[in-house]
Amino acid sequence: MQRLRYSRYFKAFVILLDMILVSAVFVTYYWRNFEVKYDSETLEQNVLSILLLCFFWLLLSGRTRLYHIPRNVTYTIYLERILLHVFVFFMGVLMLAKVSMNDFLKTERFYLAIILLLVVVPIKSFIFFLLKYIRSKGINHRNVMFFEEGISSSNILREIIDERKDYGYKIYDYPKGNYDLPNIIEFWKDNGIHTIFLPSEHCLDKKFEDELFRQAELNKVKISLVPNFIQNEFFEYEFSYIETVPVLTQAKYPLGFFTNSALKRIFDILFSLIVLVGICSWLFPIIILLIKMDGSKGPVFFIQKRYGYHDEVFDCLKFRTMKSENNKAQSTTAVDDNRITKVGKFLRKTSLDEMPQFINVLLGDMTVVGPRPHMLFVDDFYKPKISRYSLRSMVKPGITGLAQVSGLRGDEGDMNIGMKKRILADSFYVRNWSFSMDIVIILKTIFLVIIGDKNAR
Repeated sequence: MQRLRYSRYFKAFVILLDMILVSAVFVTYYWRNFEVKYDSETLEQNVLSILLLCFFWLLLSGRTRLYHIPRNVTYTIYLERILLHVFVFFMGVLMLAKVSMNDFLKTERFYLAIILLLVVVPIKSFIFFLLKYIRSKGINHRNVMFFEEGISSSNILREIIDERKDYGYKIYDYPKGNYDLPNIIEFWKDNGIHTIFLPSEHCLDKKFEDELFRQAELNKVKISLVPNFIQNEFFEYEFSYIETVPVLTQAKYPLGFFTNSALKRIFDILFSLIVLVGICSWLFPIIILLIKMDGSKGPVFFIQKRYGYHDEVFDCLKFRTMKSENNKAQSTTAVDDNRITKVGKFLRKTSLDEMPQFINVLLGDMTVVGPRPHMLFVDDFYKPKISRYSLRSMVKPGITGLAQVSGLRGDEGDMNIGMKKRILADSFYVRNWSFSMDIVIILKTIFLVIIGDKNAR
């Protein structure tokens, strides 16, 4: 097994740093706004308050998974955990203030939470990206190998690992077909293998598979199963226990619960009303004027049929970005597509052509965050080819989504692999939806609109 010299100390360092930040924010703000008293009673109250805040912060992290940061976690998920953690911590501070005798907590608790957020998010984000940068340079990496290469699921995972150097994986290639266990064990030791990626649909002999797992356990090598995209049922069940007996039960997705779906719908209505009244009321006339002045004849809005919730077809609204005679759903957009108008290029680059879809959100056909609706012929083409494709229709289609803010858009490259990556992202969203995840995706979308998305066209 690969020796991990410093990884075990990193989490302890991050936890200690957070405790120092929580204490420093409390102490600094107290000194700036209150007269410092050194009598034993006041000192005891302040020290106890700091200890309670730190203890609550640490206890809460077990639920928010703040310190469970796999090397392949995205910033979207990590930022969601930070915001959720600080929000719940803030609610805890409010409750603590009700029973605390400390004047500071009673009068300045809102400022404490806000300042803590402003301090924690930048510092933890800096550490996150610093660690990503270090791993992209080949430091703090994990040595991994693949078994049974050439299978679809393994190919996609390998491509992701090759592209994302910041995940910190270093792939060692084992000779194909040479599945001799003593040679495999020697290969592990010579290269310090930490993890084996094994497709769930592998063709290994059952006896060999059992011995492989036994030897991996003896040699402290981890085996990670990679689900099959075509036949797997991994997304349909969740792992639970009855006493100590493991049981697979049929999964119920978060938005299948009424409270979650109601919360999401209420947010959709409020957010779309704010955008339509506060932004679109003055932005739409400007965009309409630009489209009319562009010289291409045709309507301002482009209406296209898309599949929605439970595959119901609806009219999806967009600003027209192509020449009217070519503005039909016969093919997807190509790089430097000559059908796109000059104004259309700007609208697509900034995603402003999607703004009319807030009307779709208000009407209930779409949601602010969700899997992006594809053209009908694209859905019809990929649905029978990718098993979990239909999972997207379990929620309403969105104006933006996890796949889009993760850079999974556009039609260049191998579209079969690209589409499977999008479906994985959409499936992850459906299976792991949370309100805080929606907020983070919206924030990332706003950021991409401001700086421009290189994958948009």
